Amino acid sequence: MNCQATHQSINQAALAAHRATGPFPEKILQFGEGNFLRGFADWKVDELNRQGFFNGSIVVVQPVKQGLVDVLQQQQGLYTLLLRGIQGGRLVESRQVISSISRALNPYTQWAAVVEVAQSPELRFVFSNTTEAGIAYAAEVCDATQCPDTFPAKVASLLHARFQAVKGDAAKGLVFLPCELIEQNGTKLKEYVLKHAVAWQLGADFIAWVNNANYFLNTLVDRIVPGYPREEAAKLAVELGYEDKLLVTGEIFHLWVIEGPQHLAAEIPFHLAGLNVVWTADMTPYRSRKVRVLNGAHTASVLGAFLAGLNTVGEMMKDPVFGKFVQQAVFDEIVPVLKMDAVDRRKYAAAVLERFNNPFIKHELLSISLNSVSKWKVRVLPSLLDYVDTFGKLPPSLTFSLAALIRFYDGTPVSERELRGLRQGQPYPIRDDAGILSFFAAQWKQYHATGEVKQLVQAVLSQTQFWGRDLTLIEGFAAAVEARLSQLIKGQTQPPLVNQHPHETDAIALAN
Repeated sequence: MNCQATHQSINQAALAAHRATGPFPEKILQFGEGNFLRGFADWKVDELNRQGFFNGSIVVVQPVKQGLVDVLQQQQGLYTLLLRGIQGGRLVESRQVISSISRALNPYTQWAAVVEVAQSPELRFVFSNTTEAGIAYAAEVCDATQCPDTFPAKVASLLHARFQAVKGDAAKGLVFLPCELIEQNGTKLKEYVLKHAVAWQLGADFIAWVNNANYFLNTLVDRIVPGYPREEAAKLAVELGYEDKLLVTGEIFHLWVIEGPQHLAAEIPFHLAGLNVVWTADMTPYRSRKVRVLNGAHTASVLGAFLAGLNTVGEMMKDPVFGKFVQQAVFDEIVPVLKMDAVDRRKYAAAVLERFNNPFIKHELLSISLNSVSKWKVRVLPSLLDYVDTFGKLPPSLTFSLAALIRFYDGTPVSERELRGLRQGQPYPIRDDAGILSFFAAQWKQYHATGEVKQLVQAVLSQTQFWGRDLTLIEGFAAAVEARLSQLIKGQTQPPLVNQHPHETDAIALAN
């Protein structure tokens, strides 16, 4: 199928919906054109428009010099979203053409057009996903005619242009909904925007307007969006009847938690469209739930599963031993100490395990293993400490997870940021901060010279720079980790399987 026919086909597939519901004013400026926003936020806006609850479109701006805006323009902002997963034990799939994007701009060549959008009286919201590194401060020269390099500087410049255009009208501020995966993403974005305003001497009136007329909301996003299905692209093009260069795949599950005033929810009423969007005054419980359950289950299980010869989350969940181990870690050790409603926390955990079993998501264990030391501290250690405080004993699964981490980090230096480990005689990469890798390389070198497992465990657990505390002070913990690590060194990779809290473990019943 030639390029022209491709674009005609996908455009025609969406224009019928457009004729019934649009075209719409450009109410949203979005920094980021990648898979996640197109499979998450832009899909939500499309759902709002289809149901008649928003009637607004999105102007997409690529945040870096190289991006996809040219392809988006070629396809008139249209693309196909394929959602696949498991719901209530059944395979579910949906396909729809997303038509919420009106146009796409490259700010490095079309800065004046981006400024014009920022000054528009119809603009109200700003979405972003510029990666975790995107919300950061770097000193820049103030030039209103040129596109700044960093995202906060772009926002500061565009807000100043809007401030001037609306003559400081307090009713013309914007609502920022950043999707970057950092804690307090809205708060930090605002901090850096104001820092630029001060450095550029934009004036007290402008700074007051940024503070009082605009909302920089903290958010938490949750959906796995693998992106373009390269291996299936040819097959899907035949099934769809057109080739879509921007075809994106994602899981069924989605959650957007927004920390902000309820009156703003009425302006972009996701809830009316049946979307899983939560507006709250405090997102801490939601963040803790996601970090401890979803992220914690990953970090507690993937290193041990990899050492046992498994390669993906799907393989891990299908494995008769590690599938039970993951369920045990979640329902017996993480969920019981999570400080939130018992029914809600168990339902969420059941949904997480259902997502892990999604046959359409190929999630490599090695990709999850990146920076495992800091991940274990944030995602697993709090649950372990709470479990000890609550039950007065060690959680066997989470204890095993640290032993597996230590075993996984047995490698020889390849570069400052990588060691090379061996699994069943085959090499694998170990990637983390340089100081962490240097420490483990030295400790394992000493072990291989002496054979002293206890000394290795004591060195790792007492490393307060890694864990924020001396883990050898947890009664019995060092001995338990030593016992598990000794087994792993001998090639005995089976994790502990016990059933301490049967009422917490029935994931299937909870999911239904």
